Amino acid sequence: MNNGLFTYLAALLLFGSNGIIAAAIALPSSDIVLLRTFLGALSLVAILIITQRHKLQAPSRPREAAALILSGAALGASWIFLFRAYQTIGVGVSSLLYYCGPIIVMALSPLIFGEKLTGGKIGGFIAVACGAFLIAAQGLGGNMPIAGIACGIASAFCYALMVIASKGAPHIEGLENSALQVSAAFVTALVLTLVTQGVPSFLSAGAAASIDWRAVIMLGAVNTGIGCLLYFSAVAKLPVQTVAVVGYLEPLSAVVFSAVLLGEAMTPVRLMGAALIIGGALFCELADKRAGAKAGIAQTARA
Repeated sequence: MNNGLFTYLAALLLFGSNGIIAAAIALPSSDIVLLRTFLGALSLVAILIITQRHKLQAPSRPREAAALILSGAALGASWIFLFRAYQTIGVGVSSLLYYCGPIIVMALSPLIFGEKLTGGKIGGFIAVACGAFLIAAQGLGGNMPIAGIACGIASAFCYALMVIASKGAPHIEGLENSALQVSAAFVTALVLTLVTQGVPSFLSAGAAASIDWRAVIMLGAVNTGIGCLLYFSAVAKLPVQTVAVVGYLEPLSAVVFSAVLLGEAMTPVRLMGAALIIGGALFCELADKRAGAKAGIAQTARA
């Protein structure tokens, strides 16, 4: 296993454990995201200033910086919805619904980016939609709160907005990209927290004393800060297809961690839904890469 792939796997497993760590933090979801984004942004900006302060692209590309700020705002909103879903319907199911986001982007790409929607992509999209329907339907027929399922779905749509907006910044990459997005996510989380609940609850003396600050630091500085650093240092060294396909280790690990460490039940219907979501998403990725490879071969043959 090369160093790039090992680093990438480490980052994905860190991201997959987010919900497990968040379960140890007795705070509202918006407060957890606020602390996470603050510590994550602080870590990333510090690393960026130390290592790349003379190579920044954002000051000379204000439109791209604005696109990343919008993307970061969507990221902050998606995390608030996701962490709320963690607290109401569980880590495993929430993670699976959240990872419908890339398929939403793929479904919208013909309208937004003018990309062709192939048969393989349509098949994968149908599989993911069926998987999400199975999970949501069982939740509605059981003891899952409708609000929690709605938050999981909303997190997927905010994820899609984050990806679409980030396409407007092709020249701001890597660590600078991540630092700007997480910083914008922090500002968004701060505004939403102040609007919806006023002063964050962790600022009160009573709440602060009962918080597991080790979990907060782990989630913010390690999983977000170091996790993003590992992620962006690895993806530059790996083939795009490897990044796309192996990336689904994150929701898969979240499901496994939630079942093993939190005792969340994975019924046969949920397992089937998980298989459809992850399998359909992987099929979309592979079909997209296969179509791109064929187009390249055809173009070379015409030349």
